[in-house]
Amino acid sequence: MVVFGGIYGGLFTATEGAAIGNVLTFGITLVRGEMNRERLLASIRTTAQTSGMIFLIFLGADMINAALAISQLPAQLADMVGAMQISPIAIMAGVMLFYVLLGCVMDEMSMILLTVPTLFPVIMGMDFFGLNAADKALWFGILILTVCEIGMIFPPVGLNVYIMNGLAKDVPMAETYKGVVPFLITDAIRLALLIAFPSISLWLVHTLTG
Repeated sequence: MVVFGGIYGGLFTATEGAAIGNVLTFGITLVRGEMNRERLLASIRTTAQTSGMIFLIFLGADMINAALAISQLPAQLADMVGAMQISPIAIMAGVMLFYVLLGCVMDEMSMILLTVPTLFPVIMGMDFFGLNAADKALWFGILILTVCEIGMIFPPVGLNVYIMNGLAKDVPMAETYKGVVPFLITDAIRLALLIAFPSISLWLVHTLTG
């Protein structure tokens, strides 16, 4: 209640909410007498191991980001997409697939910073269901955030899959990938609906803004 209430109430950001949640959890364990010296040291050690693993993954992603930036691959792909004589929906579906594949090996912030400046003008120059510029930009942004999260659990890499498998060391990687399949199926259905019916993404904004 405190974490989600504070985030949606505008009292603090999601990152600050995570820190507040940690402090409150620690306080609750102290009040209940569930935290002792051994458990505290084990928690610190596990946190250090998990953080180290995550940062190693991000270092690898940064190396790929640098390679993509130097090769100008995102810009070349944007030019190629813009020159294709196919329907805008097919191009949008291809762009989303491109983001899913990038999400396997890159963090979402790097993906957005590297690709949106080149792909956004291409998308804005196309006609999608007669949407105006503002609605088209908002729709595209929602789609990007959706596929970025899909890419984080998409085989054969999927950064979040590696992180979760690192936490559950007794679970084989193959079993972890099997576990995310239902989520990938539902995500694919959700993405297809968002592409085919932009109003799903836009109706709440239109309702709130009148």
